[in-house]
Amino acid sequence: MSQLFTPIKLGPVVLPNRIVIAPMCQYSAIEGKATEWHTIHLGQLAFSGSGLLIVEATAVEPEGRISPGDLGLWNDETEQALATTIQAVKKYSAMPLGIQLAHAGRKASMPAPWQPGPAVTPENGGWQPVAPSAIPFDKHSAQPKELTQERIASIIASFAHSAKRADKLGFEVIEIHAAHGYLLHEFLSPISNHREDEYGGSLENRMRLTLEVFSAIRKVLPENKAVGVRISASDWVENGWDLPQSLILCHKLKELGCDYIHVSSGGLSAQQHIPLSPNYQVPFARKIKAEVGMPTIAVGLITEPEQAEAIIATGEADMVALARGILYNPHWPWHAAAALGAQVSVPKQYWRSQPHRVKRLFTED
Repeated sequence: MSQLFTPIKLGPVVLPNRIVIAPMCQYSAIEGKATEWHTIHLGQLAFSGSGLLIVEATAVEPEGRISPGDLGLWNDETEQALATTIQAVKKYSAMPLGIQLAHAGRKASMPAPWQPGPAVTPENGGWQPVAPSAIPFDKHSAQPKELTQERIASIIASFAHSAKRADKLGFEVIEIHAAHGYLLHEFLSPISNHREDEYGGSLENRMRLTLEVFSAIRKVLPENKAVGVRISASDWVENGWDLPQSLILCHKLKELGCDYIHVSSGGLSAQQHIPLSPNYQVPFARKIKAEVGMPTIAVGLITEPEQAEAIIATGEADMVALARGILYNPHWPWHAAAALGAQVSVPKQYWRSQPHRVKRLFTED
């Protein structure tokens, strides 16, 4: 029996299998509002048969967007626009849905990746980025403004308010983005956090904002919703954020009731040196799973069904996440189920597509 296609619980939420669609920015919103693109994009992924679909990094305030085209969930207008998309998806798919709540910090006000260039200026629709310290990400980024404690408190409140809106929209899973060099990760790493108050310096202080955001979100959500955190387990830079510090953070999150850890890496420094290869981040997930005992999602160059199956079957991680691979092949779980002798849930309108050589591949969504 394929272990990849066995159910798993994330706190109160049961997933039908271990395949997760990772959040992937689309840079296609208008003033934070979801568009028809999101309905089409998420709709096709909702027919993939994955166990969980996590909506892209969604800003908790306008200044928290990576680009002017980023999705947001900070007011009634952004909530209603996303509601239109989520209602359409849920009408035709029973797949559990998650949303990643985020703040871009010093990596904000940048152009979409297909429009490379320097930071978007306020005159061209950009804004002033903020950060734990006034240190830009690289020479192309704007100089961020150091956050006051009052602004830190308002950002924590924004995360909680966005979580309440996500709950109203029917998301079963809320993921907090503390990875890839965005605001919470910036506070975690000594490379980007040079503060001298209670949010900087010691590991305890650098972890404070992430833990406070988690507590604020968990407090406003009902018990039937799962809350997890995505982290970069390493900056891949000497004297930066690393696995030993990640383990301590994960222990603290577990104490607060965190339901899972989504384990990525990098993104904080332009000086990073990442040894890219298949499964290159899986050892981080394996170590966190073994030492913390919290469900983990492994992600990064996981492309083959047998590869994903081995990660789950050997206990290296509890789930695997796909991003670019499932954009390239939105029916990846169908092919994985066929290769591993498993079944996958799809709408009955697609049942006739089952290949003649494969028997009993599909079950009703």
